[in-house]
Amino acid sequence: MPTSQDMTTELDPGLLDALQHQVAVFARRAEQTRLGGTGQLRNSMDRAAYLLLNRLDQEGPMGVKALAAGMGIDSSTVTRQVAPLVDTGLVKRTSHPEDGRAVVLQLSPRGLARLEEVRSSRRQLMVEVTDGWTQAERESFCTLLTRFNTALSARQSAHSGHGSGATGTESAPTS
Repeated sequence: MPTSQDMTTELDPGLLDALQHQVAVFARRAEQTRLGGTGQLRNSMDRAAYLLLNRLDQEGPMGVKALAAGMGIDSSTVTRQVAPLVDTGLVKRTSHPEDGRAVVLQLSPRGLARLEEVRSSRRQLMVEVTDGWTQAERESFCTLLTRFNTALSARQSAHSGHGSGATGTESAPTS
C-alpha cells in the first residue's frame, strides 16, 4: 500500500503548492473578514459563537460533553465559549430532565433570532462573493469544501487520538 509520501510524489507538486497556498490565503482572508456577513451585522458574531449556536439549533439541547464531542473540541473550551452566550441570553442552561445534576445547553428564543439575523447576513455575503457563479458551481464548491473540511477533521481526530466523530462540517445550516 502506498504511503502518503509516495502519493505526494505521484501528484503534481506545483498543483499541491498552489492548493496549499490558496488554502492559506483563504484562511487569512476568512480570519480578516471573519466571513461575518454584510451591512450592520458584518463581523457581529465570532466564529466560535456562530458554530456553537448553529449546532444547538441543528441538533437541539445537549450537554457540554456531547457538544464538545460533536465539534471535536475539549469540554473546557466549550464551557469557556458558552459562558458569554449564557451571559447575553443567547443560550440557556437547564437541568437534564433525567439527571438533575447534569446541565443541558439549549438555544434561547433570543439566540435563535440572533442566529437567524447572522445567517441572513452571511447568506448575503455568499451571494456577493459568488456573484457570477452558477448554481452548479456553488454546489460543487460547497461539496468540495465540505469534503476538504471532513478530511481535515478526520486527520485531526486520528492524530490527536480522539475518535470524536466530528465531521468537520460543523452542522452546515440547512436554511
